[in-house]
Amino acid sequence: MGVSNVVSVLLFLVITNLSNQNIKGIDAFHQIYEELQSESVESVNHLHRPSFHFQPPKHWINDPNGPVYYKGLYHLFYQYNTKGAVWGNIIWAHSVSKDLVNWEALEPAIHPSKWFDIGGTWSGSITIVPGKGPIILYTGVNQNETQLQNYAIPEDPSDPYLRKWIKPDDNPIAMPDYTMNGSAFRDPTTAWFSKDGHWRTVVGSKRKRRGIAYIYRSRDFKHWVKAKHPVHSKESTGMWECPDFFPVSLTDFQNGLDLDYVGPNTKHVLKVSLDITRYEYYTLGKYDPKKDRYIPDGNTPDGWEGLRFDYGNFYASKTFFDYKKNRRVLWGWANESDTVEDDILKGWAGIQVIPRTVLLDSSKKQLVFWPVEEIESLRGNYVRMNNHDIKMGQRIEVKGITPAQADVEVTFYVGSLEKAEIFDPSFTFEPLDLCKIKGSNVRGGVGPFGLITLATPDLEEYTPVFFRVFKDTKTHKPKVLMCSDARPSSLKQDKGPLAKDRMYKPPFAGFVDVDMADGRISLRSLIDHSVVESFGALGKTVITSRVYPVKAVKENTHLYVFNNGTQTVTIESLNAWNMERPLQMNEGAL
Repeated sequence: MGVSNVVSVLLFLVITNLSNQNIKGIDAFHQIYEELQSESVESVNHLHRPSFHFQPPKHWINDPNGPVYYKGLYHLFYQYNTKGAVWGNIIWAHSVSKDLVNWEALEPAIHPSKWFDIGGTWSGSITIVPGKGPIILYTGVNQNETQLQNYAIPEDPSDPYLRKWIKPDDNPIAMPDYTMNGSAFRDPTTAWFSKDGHWRTVVGSKRKRRGIAYIYRSRDFKHWVKAKHPVHSKESTGMWECPDFFPVSLTDFQNGLDLDYVGPNTKHVLKVSLDITRYEYYTLGKYDPKKDRYIPDGNTPDGWEGLRFDYGNFYASKTFFDYKKNRRVLWGWANESDTVEDDILKGWAGIQVIPRTVLLDSSKKQLVFWPVEEIESLRGNYVRMNNHDIKMGQRIEVKGITPAQADVEVTFYVGSLEKAEIFDPSFTFEPLDLCKIKGSNVRGGVGPFGLITLATPDLEEYTPVFFRVFKDTKTHKPKVLMCSDARPSSLKQDKGPLAKDRMYKPPFAGFVDVDMADGRISLRSLIDHSVVESFGALGKTVITSRVYPVKAVKENTHLYVFNNGTQTVTIESLNAWNMERPLQMNEGAL
């Protein structure tokens, strides 16, 4: 992906003619802050800086590129500005880890240097090719801003650190043809090997407002041919950035599958990042390797209203298969929601969320996500609470841990749903709209109940994460809304009328597909100063929020459990831990 910013980087399209190599298409440019791209960072402000999330010591980061496990090390490549805290000067930075928690920064893998990428080394992936080792596929931008697909190889594949990379002169390996949009052709996926002897990769694109995923085939990983038809496309969705395409098992709900797995008991997942909405969505479906076509099941929307990996501040995600533990692991980028000026003042922007395992839910209707088990090694002081009733209007403080840097798991028992509000089938509200109307302070029947994070004692500032249960008169089943609401998170005032001068403090929301037959629902939140990652119902619905309190910082932060519904809610079990800093977070050559 070229440039993605939830708040401050806006996309504008300009129609031009491309002269390079007689390619015609639509050229896209991005409103960026050229005067700020290379503004040096004098010092780093740590007030809101996360402690246990992945980030470099300073400057801007965005998309995770090509995570991979190779020769005993986890490798994470990512988009990085070497010179400033806004998007620009993008290279592929490179870090390694033995445990997905502690990270060592290495020298950058690739940077703009040749005609096929002099305008940018944008997102891509990495594939381990038998007999050749790891190979990077990435999008390069030439001097005319045409997007091209390229490859890079390690100088020494036997080096477990993969310190040096070479961009061969026979690049590019794929170029947009006359039928394609030359400025919307990017982000090749990890490739997979098929029984017909071909490698395949998917590249995101668009034609007018139709989102497109092209599929390319190669026998030698150098010469690639576009399939006759896209593997999938959808009208009115716009540019499909950072596609991801992988199988999941219909019978094994504990382990992941590698990309080349072929079997009858599988579904495929197609995820795309929508450049128009700055959200992602995914579908489940069947992939026909003979026709190179993917057909969604049709059980969920194929478009803006579709299922999401994360319903909050989360974009440009990428999964990889972890051979070490037989699991599929998801990485994703959470951008800042602060002003551009504040990003520059603090000297850094962007984090990677905690890596998450990805599995098909036992219902076979959606995926579920959970923080990798390694993150639990950072747990410190521990407190617990059991069988504690919370009546309407009550909040109970969780003491004995550091609330600004914590891991909290809680199971709520609500018992009867008789008092649940009616969910009128005529409602046209999306979950986000419903959360805006029925926030954490709006009294309900069953809920709102949940956690109040990063709070002051008088609730001048707070970020609530909560559930509200409705009765769906159409299905006669509970309809559970999950919200993470940043609106009351900060007293900080906007600095001007422009988007770059305003803090982004939205509510985020999604429905949770649970029947609550036993009257229970769980919530886990990872809280790290300016980020709150929350997992509802064991990862069926996930929401990430970025917040910047003025008063609720460091030791002045508080954590509460609350209930504002008329139905008494029981904290059946609550377990909370301090989270320690990793021993190493990207010290090294970067």
